[in-house]
Amino acid sequence: MKAVIQRASAASVRIEKGVTGQIDTGLVVLIGVTHDDSEDDVKYLAKKIPHLRIFEDENEKMNRSLIDVQGKLLSISQFTLYGDCRKGRRPNFMQAAKPETAEELYQLFNQYLEDEGVSVETGAFGEMMEVQLTNSGPVTLILDSKEK
Repeated sequence: MKAVIQRASAASVRIEKGVTGQIDTGLVVLIGVTHDDSEDDVKYLAKKIPHLRIFEDENEKMNRSLIDVQGKLLSISQFTLYGDCRKGRRPNFMQAAKPETAEELYQLFNQYLEDEGVSVETGAFGEMMEVQLTNSGPVTLILDSKEK
């Protein structure tokens, strides 16, 4: 699994029917699932992300976690994280998991985050979404569960 993590002062995700998720201080996490991902990959990311010390303390040092600042997390499934652009000009998405597998692991990821005490808002799996984000810092990190 891949996760693009962005520290945010505000973010929302909208589909045709309206806003599905919205946060103030917190993290926006784009999640990509590949074929050989399992529950172990989900657990690794769900335990790691909320405890990353990427929020500033009183000395302006990145020393606080999402848990410490009592922030929320906006979780968005994004198969394009597994887009391969090495050949040609059109990305190849063959490394992205099939939708039914990806959705199951994405939902499990969100549940594990909630089990960690994180307030989770979400996009809508498989829908065309518009994401608005005010990236604070900016701070953007990438985690890959295969590189632990």
